Amino acid sequence: MSQEQQIAIEERFARVFNDKSFKERLTSADFDKYMKAKKSLTFQKHDIIFEDGETPKGVYFLEKGAAKLSKSGAFGKDQILRFIKEGDIIGYRALLCGENFQAKAEAMTDVEATFLPAEIFMDLLEVDSQLSFVMLQKISYELGESSNTITFLAQKTVRERLAEILLLLEQKLGTDPEGFIKISLTREEIANIIGTATESAIRLISEFKGDQLIEVDGRNIKILNHDKLMKLGHVVL
Repeated sequence: MSQEQQIAIEERFARVFNDKSFKERLTSADFDKYMKAKKSLTFQKHDIIFEDGETPKGVYFLEKGAAKLSKSGAFGKDQILRFIKEGDIIGYRALLCGENFQAKAEAMTDVEATFLPAEIFMDLLEVDSQLSFVMLQKISYELGESSNTITFLAQKTVRERLAEILLLLEQKLGTDPEGFIKISLTREEIANIIGTATESAIRLISEFKGDQLIEVDGRNIKILNHDKLMKLGHVVL
């Protein structure tokens, strides 16, 4: 999926999933029920939003901050599955499937979230066709992302994977005023994303820096040459 299509889905969801929009579409009774049920939650960096295997009690809409979804492997090593940014919603897949969470959600920065209990979220899907449609689009998009991840890990070299993940992180999370990607990742976290040892990730980041593809400031990374990274990673954005 192109960046333009991804942005269009995110913008459509943002227009539909908010108090003003709900008030315009819902009956007074349904809107009052929604307003009374939702809760504002805060999480500090590294706080667990929900655990792998936990029974879902509702969905979480990130108002501010960023989080990650990860899965622990056979040897206890976490594999990062996806990053969640401001404006994203998590927890709905397990809820819709009627199963426990299949991944852990952890705050990567301080997070402000709106929690919507399961019963209210399911009721909204039944009475609000616009919400149902944008959720279907989000699910379809994330299914495509999962398919791309399988290809990403199976068919690309570690060097190609690092180039691609840096471009995708910048695309998804954006950059700060100085041009650095809006997330601070440890070398271990980067290694987990691209499926390699931490030592290999450190070496590759050093090589990318030496080739003037990126600038590194501690845990922060700025892309200096998008074209070369795209060619290196065989990426089309």
